[in-house]
Amino acid sequence: MLKKWLQESNYTVVFTGAGMSTESGLPDFRSSNGMWKKKDPSKIASTDALNHNVEEFIEFYRERVIGVKEYQPHRGHYILAEWEQKGLLQSIITQNVDGFHHAAGSKQVAELHGTLQKLHCQRCGKQFDSSEYLHGDYYCKCGGVLRPSIILFGESLPEEAFHLALEESERAELFIVLGSSLTVTPANQFPLIAKENGAKLVIVNQEPTPFDHYSDLVIHDKKIGELLQELEL
Repeated sequence: MLKKWLQESNYTVVFTGAGMSTESGLPDFRSSNGMWKKKDPSKIASTDALNHNVEEFIEFYRERVIGVKEYQPHRGHYILAEWEQKGLLQSIITQNVDGFHHAAGSKQVAELHGTLQKLHCQRCGKQFDSSEYLHGDYYCKCGGVLRPSIILFGESLPEEAFHLALEESERAELFIVLGSSLTVTPANQFPLIAKENGAKLVIVNQEPTPFDHYSDLVIHDKKIGELLQELEL
């Protein structure tokens, strides 16, 4: 059924969450044994921490940057990039900050929560590759702190990514959720926006989500990479 919908759709949008990343081996920070259970995110992954607890902030995010660089996109990331090249997939909306969609070759990606692959100066805004953290460089020449280009607690979603995600959700004929619990707002509203605008909604996730009853197809028993390989067109 899903393969048929993919072939028939003129505008397909994919929405990815933590389940897409964990298949690359990355830990899920929100899981029962994830990092958020050991650290209070509001105290360490926030604008307040950046401004008043900068050493602990840098130590925490240096670990995360190193962690991401130890892993690679999996086959599913590359399949989505291939679909985009073939015109089968128009865009990706992602909650993930690993940058793996870009690394796999996808071009039209709305990174709702930013990326750990880049840093920028909190003071002047100059951009850097996150490898600066690996080299022990934490400050810009202007004296500002180099911070990951991700959305911290206390910050709004990036305007450009948000508007791209909104436009793509409204245009979608087929909207496929891959590996998101759909519990984080406002990102979890995009599948509903797509559905309200007439799209078929497909949810692929290991656990049930609050929006399963809105979807046209729910898949709980398959890994994302396996499913995408079965769907290869």
